[in-house]
Amino acid sequence: MTVKLIMTWDITPGREQEYFEFVVREFIPQVQQIGMELKDAWLTMYGDQPQIMASAQMTDLETMQSALDSKEWQGLVNRLLDYIENYEYKIVPARSGFQM
Repeated sequence: MTVKLIMTWDITPGREQEYFEFVVREFIPQVQQIGMELKDAWLTMYGDQPQIMASAQMTDLETMQSALDSKEWQGLVNRLLDYIENYEYKIVPARSGFQM
């Protein structure tokens, strides 16, 4: 069963430019190198929700868990944490359309 990694976070105030440069130049390409298929990215403009929600898919839970356990993923998330706060994630069965 295809699974989806759903991640949420807030950009650290004052780090927006650096954050967007990191995401475009490093985060997105490395997520793809790890083997995840990026599916969605959402920016909250209004309301009391995480500022960013992003998702990526893999073919099954075992493959996803292996990717999340990899040193490449751990290093990537550690670098992401330099620019964000309130990072959370969950793995859910993938379905089409918006998932939260």
